[in-house]
Amino acid sequence: MKTKKILLLMLCMSTISYCTHAQKKRGKDPLRNVSVEYLNDSFAVYDKLQKQIWSHPELGFLEVESSAFLKGHLRENGFTVEAGIAGMPTAFVATYGSGSPVIGILAEFDALPGLSQDTVPYRKPLTEGGNGHACGHNVFGVGSVAGAVAISRWLDGREGTVKVFGTPAEEGGGGKVYMVREGFFKGVDVVLDWHPSTDNSVSVGTGTAIQMIDYTFRGIAAHAAGSPDKGRSALDGVEAFNYMVNLLREHVPASSRIHYVIVNGGEAPNVVPDYAKVSYYIRSPQREILKALTEWIGQAAEGAAKGTQTTVTSEVISGFYEKLYNRNLAELVQRQLHLVGGIRYDERERTFAGEIVKGLNYDPAILRQAEEVKPLAEEKPSTGGASSDVGDVSWNVPTVSFGTAAFVPGSAGHSWQNVASGGSTIGTKGLINAAKVFSLTAIELYTNPQLIREATKEFEEKRGKDFRYAPLLGNRPPALDYRLKR
Repeated sequence: MKTKKILLLMLCMSTISYCTHAQKKRGKDPLRNVSVEYLNDSFAVYDKLQKQIWSHPELGFLEVESSAFLKGHLRENGFTVEAGIAGMPTAFVATYGSGSPVIGILAEFDALPGLSQDTVPYRKPLTEGGNGHACGHNVFGVGSVAGAVAISRWLDGREGTVKVFGTPAEEGGGGKVYMVREGFFKGVDVVLDWHPSTDNSVSVGTGTAIQMIDYTFRGIAAHAAGSPDKGRSALDGVEAFNYMVNLLREHVPASSRIHYVIVNGGEAPNVVPDYAKVSYYIRSPQREILKALTEWIGQAAEGAAKGTQTTVTSEVISGFYEKLYNRNLAELVQRQLHLVGGIRYDERERTFAGEIVKGLNYDPAILRQAEEVKPLAEEKPSTGGASSDVGDVSWNVPTVSFGTAAFVPGSAGHSWQNVASGGSTIGTKGLINAAKVFSLTAIELYTNPQLIREATKEFEEKRGKDFRYAPLLGNRPPALDYRLKR
């Protein structure tokens, strides 16, 4: 009996192997198509492009060169590019093909301040206090563009459209929100999104909604020693405000997040400051709670101003929705992620990654995380954490997000370690894998419209029939100088 079972198992394995081989021979292997083959042949192209952007880290709304690099590559590959949209000079929409379905791909390219770093496994800023791609938007934008170009190779002669949305200033400026508000996502059937990560997985979290507000206090200048009674300190107003906010933290939902920096507290200790500014990020997984929390913090600002005999004004810099999860699209992308697989380091990359992990005091075994694809988890309603302007897109078009291991496992978000690995071939391997997932997912959507209908039905049910989109940043124009105002 045991021998029969062994023979039967061997027969089954032989049959599976034969069928797989036969499928590949007949051209049914999904990894053997013109889009994936293009990406296999284009590693050097996209390695160079992502390193160009990495070498020119530009802050939100200031990404002139980064945006130009991406637009230029898209134009060279037959895309029509509409630039300077929604009041943002570095924003763009690039289009290829015609007709339906219309698949959108998000591309980011802004850097972060103060995180300059060389591609070495130890702290070494290239420019002290300079900018750096600590969130990997250099590979983000390039991976999205590479995926779109690969899709265009497959689309030639077929019905369907692919659009790349070049979205500036994700790190606080909310470029996508303005593009949504101005209607640039209308007519798009599905939006595909990715983000550089330390693993390979489909995003199942909803994140947090966020309100970004600057509070400016004004007082009366005076000599701090000679005539302090004549002065009213704007810095006192800021400090009283911050103290009250720190007290109210005890009485807000645990999933809420409040953080601030004093961006201007005066010029000299012997002058009573007549001007001071504090910048706040207020977050909650639910917009209703965020609204109430923002109102309470606004009341604290007014109270602080009254108590210090100063005045206060507030300016909404930006605001994002939480994400609306789509299980149908998540399952679709998960299948493609499994087909593509994880990241394989060569000897040089493994040595580099090993040094990063050693410096973080992790077990070297954590590096296996880059090679594996995580199973699709159940949806995880947020209990706090990060925010993204992808949230606003997801409430207007069925959207799915995923990540590939473009960073060394164990690295923290917004860290020098991410800058170092993202600017290396590890980052390039991650973006190539992301581009393959984009192309395989798009091909399934183009060839099987039922997938879009199912995703749209789920989207409409979760959003609710009474939903009306109202951006959290209101009617304000893009805060193009938000990185310069200090």
